[in-house]
Amino acid sequence: MTGSRLAKRPRIRTAPLLGPCVLALFLWMVVPLAMTLWFSLERYNLLSMGKAAFAGLENYRYLLTGRTLWVAMGNTLLLVGLVLLVTLVFGTLFAVLLDRDFPGRNICRLFVVAPFFVMPTVSALIWKNMLMNPVFGVFAFLTRSLGLGVFDFFARAPLLSITAIVAWEWTPFAVLILLPALQSLDKDQRDAARLDGAGPIALFYHIELPHLLRPMAVVAMIEMIFFLSLFAEIYVTTGGGPGLASTNLAYLIFRDALFDWDVGSASAGGMLAIVLANVVALFLMRAVGRSLEDVR
Repeated sequence: MTGSRLAKRPRIRTAPLLGPCVLALFLWMVVPLAMTLWFSLERYNLLSMGKAAFAGLENYRYLLTGRTLWVAMGNTLLLVGLVLLVTLVFGTLFAVLLDRDFPGRNICRLFVVAPFFVMPTVSALIWKNMLMNPVFGVFAFLTRSLGLGVFDFFARAPLLSITAIVAWEWTPFAVLILLPALQSLDKDQRDAARLDGAGPIALFYHIELPHLLRPMAVVAMIEMIFFLSLFAEIYVTTGGGPGLASTNLAYLIFRDALFDWDVGSASAGGMLAIVLANVVALFLMRAVGRSLEDVR
């Protein structure tokens, strides 16, 4: 009886309900992507809009045959790799430390997590003017006090300086993901390992680190998405310089679009950035998948 009643119920058409959502998603994602692709095929400069014409692959050929794009891509990959490495290493160490019970642990957690809530522009200004300034920065004061002279971070090591700033911002994010994951580890495993004579290093390597591999993969995936489009820290501190030393792909697109007013070249750079992001994401997903299979 119940089955016959259910069979007689009219089917609800979901298309009218899903239609507005699909349309909004299409307008929000596909239309800008299609316009970027179209502008990348145009000879379109805002200083000479009346001379816009179809250029085919000329913008791509101009970028791919020049040195600037390859330097920007190399800087982008190097910056992403360095910041990922630093945030994962220090995020794991802080998570392991904050998982231990010691006086003032809650205050330490607050100080470790606090930098994540500082806006990138503000963070870059703090590091540029208060810490790394070669004249009145804290680091300059310390090196002068030790008789080591002054080191101009943004002029002599711009990419490493930006890496330090971004890692300072994003290490708390790794801690926020890894610390709850570490706290979810069964305490009986730790107690059993200690009874078997495992020290802190062996406990971390054989028990805690394998448990953290999955959340570390999540952290790496999320951070990589943001690190491929780093802009504010570079714009505030080095402006992509000196020369091209700290120019990544996002800043190169900004420079072409708003400094040179070359919308065609900037759009071509944007399409290449999409390709690069997908290639890096695919490589990282496969590498993470293989590592997780090895753990199993």
